[in-house]
This record gives sequence, C-alpha cells and structure tokens, in this order.
Amino acid sequence: MLKTLIKQKSFEKKSTLLDHSHCIVVRNVNKSFGQKHVLKDIQLEIPYGHIYGLLGPSGCGKTTLVKIIAGISEATSGKAYVLGQAMPQLSLMNKIGYMAQSDALYDSLTGGENLEFFGSIYGMRNAQRKERIEEVMGLVNLSEDIHKPVHAYSGGMKRRLSLAMAIMHHPPVLVLDEPTVGIDPLLRKSIWGEFRKLSAQGITILVTTHVMDEADKCDNLAMMRDGRLIAKGTSRELQERIGAQNLEEAFIYYGGQQNES
Repeated sequence: MLKTLIKQKSFEKKSTLLDHSHCIVVRNVNKSFGQKHVLKDIQLEIPYGHIYGLLGPSGCGKTTLVKIIAGISEATSGKAYVLGQAMPQLSLMNKIGYMAQSDALYDSLTGGENLEFFGSIYGMRNAQRKERIEEVMGLVNLSEDIHKPVHAYSGGMKRRLSLAMAIMHHPPVLVLDEPTVGIDPLLRKSIWGEFRKLSAQGITILVTTHVMDEADKCDNLAMMRDGRLIAKGTSRELQERIGAQNLEEAFIYYGGQQNES
C-alpha cells in the first residue's frame, strides 16, 4: 500500500511539472467509440505562445483529439492538460476559444446578436462586448453584415463568424478545427497574419488543417494518420529529416512509414 502511494505521489509530481512547462500536454490518450479505436496512444506537448498545427487527412482523428483537448469530449484512457489542469475542466472553459468544424450558430439571430449572446455567457460587460464585437467583426471582414441574420450568411461567412466567436473573449488558448475552410485566399492570409499577432502576445493556438501551405505557417507540426501521430517537428525539420522537397512529400513519406517520430 505504502509503495503504491509513493508511486502515485511521484507520478503526480511528474505530471504537475510537465503540465506547467507547456500550455497543452497530452499523455497516452486513447479514444474508442465502441469497437472502433480512433486515437492510439497520443503524446503531445505544445509550448506557450506557439501556433501548433495538426496535419492530416479527413477521418484521421484530428477533430476527436482537439475535442478532448478543449474539454468537449473525454479520452477513453490517458489525459489531456491545458494551462496545467486536467481536462475537462469547467473553470477553464472561459480561457479556451474553441472553433468546431461545424458552425454552432443561431440562424435566427444576426451576426452581432450571436456575438452579443456568447459574450454575455463569458461574462463580458456591455461596453466591453460592444467594442469587442466591432473589433472581431472587422477582423473577419463581416462589419457590413453585423445586422444581417445568420440564415442569410454564406457558408464562408458562417465560418468567419465562428472564428470571431472563438476569439471574442480574449482567451489565452485557441483550439481551432479547420478554421479557414471556405474562406477566400486573401482573407485567409489576413487571418493567419492575425494568428501570428496573437501568438506574439503569448496566446497558444492549436489548429487542425489538411492544407499544406497553412501547415507551413505553423511553428510546429504533428502529422496524423489513422489515429496515430506519425511525425512531429517544424516544417523544415520534417522535410530535412528525410530529404523531402516540400511538406506534402514529407507527409506522404511519414504516412507510408506509419512510425511516430
């Protein structure tokens, strides 16, 4: 019994050190839906203030992983930590800006009313909400559509509004699941410029993508395939490690190897 307690205390101490040295830590995470094993022993550490990309094809487990990190879902085994606390953690929800792959918007409300509603949930005061709504709608180029009902928005406009909602309350952590899908290239470039500014302010951004040029913009990458992390590093490191000419070539190589780097 004493030996077990000592071992448990040692593990807790080690976990605390790991959790506080990185913004996001994922330890031995597995996730199953019935007999289907969708995440397989995921290990991940994301430093504070970094833009970290999860790169992989549709169905590889990216969305399941970010849901666990954001506290939307629970792992079957293993643990995810954000800001030093095990997830899910209700007290952390106002410190995370989560953008899902499918837009969670109220179609009968205007874009501005959607932001007003979510801003109030996060405890933002009236004057603060009004000022911030103007800021984020300008960022995603929806200022002229602020009073338009969401059911009249195009798919790309809804994605932009969802992004505005994720950053509305100034969270220190952003978890964004394919945030620029359906957004035109010019605006996508502007949004990535804003991501870089947020990162420079110390905000940690975890973004999923299957687009190689977006992955290239991340500080660090983890490549996923079939529920596994198959390689980790900067874009340059992943290419130089195998002598690839570009990131797409590297991804094809690592996917063929099926080994986590």
